[in-house]
Amino acid sequence: MEGYDKLHEMLQNALVQAGEEAGMLLGQSLSVTLTDSLTFSKSAYFGDLDDGVFVLEVESREEYPGRLYLLFNLRDAILMSSLLLGIPAARIKEKQRLSIIEADDIDAFGEIGNMVNGALNTTFQGSLSGKAHLKLQGSKKYVPEIDPLSSEEPLPDGDYLMFRSKLEMEGQEMHHLDVLIPLDLGKLYDPPAEAKPEAEPPVEESEEAAEPAVAAAAAPVADGAVGTVQAAVAGSTGEDMVVIFEDDDVDRHQMAESLKFTGFKIVESTLNADIKDILSQGNVRLVVIGSRDADDRELAVCIKINALRQEQPVPIIMSAERWTRTAVLKALKYGAREIIIKPCDYDDLVSKVRRLCRIMAV
Repeated sequence: MEGYDKLHEMLQNALVQAGEEAGMLLGQSLSVTLTDSLTFSKSAYFGDLDDGVFVLEVESREEYPGRLYLLFNLRDAILMSSLLLGIPAARIKEKQRLSIIEADDIDAFGEIGNMVNGALNTTFQGSLSGKAHLKLQGSKKYVPEIDPLSSEEPLPDGDYLMFRSKLEMEGQEMHHLDVLIPLDLGKLYDPPAEAKPEAEPPVEESEEAAEPAVAAAAAPVADGAVGTVQAAVAGSTGEDMVVIFEDDDVDRHQMAESLKFTGFKIVESTLNADIKDILSQGNVRLVVIGSRDADDRELAVCIKINALRQEQPVPIIMSAERWTRTAVLKALKYGAREIIIKPCDYDDLVSKVRRLCRIMAV
């Protein structure tokens, strides 16, 4: 497919990251490799479909309004949700054979969807100057000749850019993930190059005709226009900083020492601090929330940070000595990008922070 090189690169980077993060959640090595891109109509895509799909709808906001869609093979969705739920292998095979996806599967796969959306969000915001915001809206299954296909279901009629990625997990037969982006939205993300107009001979201009143009160029910009320019570059301002919320003084100071390599200002506080005030002190690049147990206090801090920064999400790492499977799922559901078990391995922490903050290794 010609063009859309920037969009292809953004998706390639985001999907690699999504595979790594989803693999950590599943306890399996999962790779997502972008292999192909085509232009398809909805009717052509679903007309050639032999197998069921699980569709995740993502809303694109701010300066890039629209909807895009993540389409997983239904058997892949059943496999990953079942692994997350700890379902025995024999039962997984049976569910895949019969295309059985239950309410628990849908909830569990929602966590995978959150991770993919989070990776897309981080990459798109980094590549589009923070002016894109993606939000997962919901999911639905579609099985050919069983579920209805209409002008709006399982996604609207129209022409789409399709980016196909191969899914690979050791010991498992997997298929692919398709990202379908409507053409109009694709052109917003990655506008086509404009053809250069042919040069026209210069036209002599009288002094009378030139005067209005000079006056317009010299005229002060109206207040509303100034506000528009400022809004275009608005965002988090001030000194780059990492915030650590942790009640244990020793653990908090150790984490601060470990994060000095970032070169960012380190702000330390407790879990009951004024979160809004802390976040307003600079350009927050990362938040680390720590506690002995992954309990409701730690989760409440995560929820509040995401609520305060919902238009400009900030990466969150949650650390604790003791984690349960339920606590991990809750942490990811409420917006944590990484989970760390105390005492954390320094090299592992550095690797995670470099990736989340986009810090190049030296």
